[in-house]
Amino acid sequence: MGLLGKLLGIKQVDYKQLVKDGAVIVDVRTIGEYKTGHIKNSVNIPLSDIQRSLNKIPKNKTIITCCASGMRSGSAKQLLKSNGYNVHNGGGWNSLAGKI
Repeated sequence: MGLLGKLLGIKQVDYKQLVKDGAVIVDVRTIGEYKTGHIKNSVNIPLSDIQRSLNKIPKNKTIITCCASGMRSGSAKQLLKSNGYNVHNGGGWNSLAGKI
């Protein structure tokens, strides 16, 4: 984490520990994008389907969203958070894979 993050009090998320503790990774890319590569055991729910797929996402677990770059996963995070989920934006799936 950079100096700005520390000054703003932003805590670094330990994604590896979250996954170890049972977090669910929700990949919000399209089905086609997901098929080209994804994190093992992640769940593919495209961003356009998130609202109507809330029943497929467990509320009793921490959720980590990911996509290609972090934009769609950020939108998914906000939607899930507004529905009472404990959620983190993992950013791009390739980058997240390196953190877990």
